[in-house]
Amino acid sequence: MNLSQSPITQHCFEQIPFFLKRDDQLHSHFSGNKARKFMSLLKQDLPGITTLICYGSAQSNALYSLAALARIKGWQLEFYVDHIAPWQKQRPTGNYRGALDLGAHILDVRELSSAAMHPRDYITQIRQPGDECLVVPEGGRSREAEAGVRQLGMELLSWARFQVKQPLVVALPAGTGATALYLHKTLKPHGIEVLTCPCVGGTEYLRHQFHELGEQDHPQILTLDHKHHFGKLYRDDYRTWQALLDQTDVEFDLLYDPMMWRCLLNWYHANRDKTLLYIHQGGILGNESMLPRYQRKFD
Repeated sequence: MNLSQSPITQHCFEQIPFFLKRDDQLHSHFSGNKARKFMSLLKQDLPGITTLICYGSAQSNALYSLAALARIKGWQLEFYVDHIAPWQKQRPTGNYRGALDLGAHILDVRELSSAAMHPRDYITQIRQPGDECLVVPEGGRSREAEAGVRQLGMELLSWARFQVKQPLVVALPAGTGATALYLHKTLKPHGIEVLTCPCVGGTEYLRHQFHELGEQDHPQILTLDHKHHFGKLYRDDYRTWQALLDQTDVEFDLLYDPMMWRCLLNWYHANRDKTLLYIHQGGILGNESMLPRYQRKFD
């Protein structure tokens, strides 16, 4: 599997010219930032490992990518979640459906334990993984992610050397922030700025995630002028997503990308002298579950 050298295309959105790193085209199962984060696990020879263990949301992009990774490596994926909605069990959609199709065991902690427990605590205290298990942090937030993200940075440097005359700025949204952090670490010595925004928590939460990975130098964090709650449906997010699709003919992730682009619309007014390159996050399968939620709420 070649998880590198995705194409870069040129677009315009709301009169903002930008380049787009098409990491959504890396692989049908392995795409976006998760492909970069898990690349080192895919390449490693790990004899004795039979079970891959992680936790998070039942609609996590990481769930689908880890299910693909486990299938490729011949492992069983155990993915622990704090709940699975009854309707979701009856009519699986999105990343949840895709992971089930790939053979993942998706386990609701509320059904496994009489005590209220976070999936992370259930794994360490009750499941107690043995030597045959490989445990991956939520969202792939670990130092092992650095190698794959560094490869992404090197691809951008090779491209920019011949294509960009103005200062280059690279933008991508952040969940746990590992991709943005390691991309900043790779590109800053070459004078390339990395922008991100805190999709899962606020600015302080994201900075804490950066520090947890042992890095003191961080990418620039952009924010909106109001609190943006992760997973909540915002009419402006949907409108931004639809406008991106209409103006670029590219489908973006509906959970992360709209917030980043709303931040960039504000940022661009003072930065017209810079060349913007956006990293496509993949995660398109998740739109299968997000779109019906928007349709139910906003008709």
